[in-house]
Amino acid sequence: MNKNKNSLAIFENFKIRRIFDEKKETWYFSVVDIIKALLGQSDFQLARNYWKVLKNRLKKEGSQVITNCNRLKFQAEDGKSRETDVADTETIFRLIQSVPSPKAEPIKLWLAKVGYERIQEIADPEKALNRSRDYWQKMGRSKQWIQQRMMGQEIRRLYQVKIF
Repeated sequence: MNKNKNSLAIFENFKIRRIFDEKKETWYFSVVDIIKALLGQSDFQLARNYWKVLKNRLKKEGSQVITNCNRLKFQAEDGKSRETDVADTETIFRLIQSVPSPKAEPIKLWLAKVGYERIQEIADPEKALNRSRDYWQKMGRSKQWIQQRMMGQEIRRLYQVKIF
């Protein structure tokens, strides 16, 4: 993937790791994180085991959904980067249909909203900055931390375009 951007999305109280592939203009979401949200399960290992069983069942059925899942490195809760199964929005919608859950419809609506927000951010990049501030506030970051983070990103960007 070229020039991809890691970020974290929030669905209800669940953190969904995702990455944006700028070349393909596509979001890829952590499958296990989506499974956690579908099951309402806070235990990563239980959600991972559920995904493993579901993946095997779908393979036996000859489902193309598994073929469309890739593996990318995401930061785990312990801070280490680990490979995890990821899928684009279309594949996630198909996976959701395989998991009996009362949260299926709300997650579908949330994914549609994520796509719509990305289209808005392309038209007005300031919306992406404001969204980042909102997420950091929801994660309990202080205003000072957020400001330092935003300034640090801008300084790195300026160095990349060789302004300094």
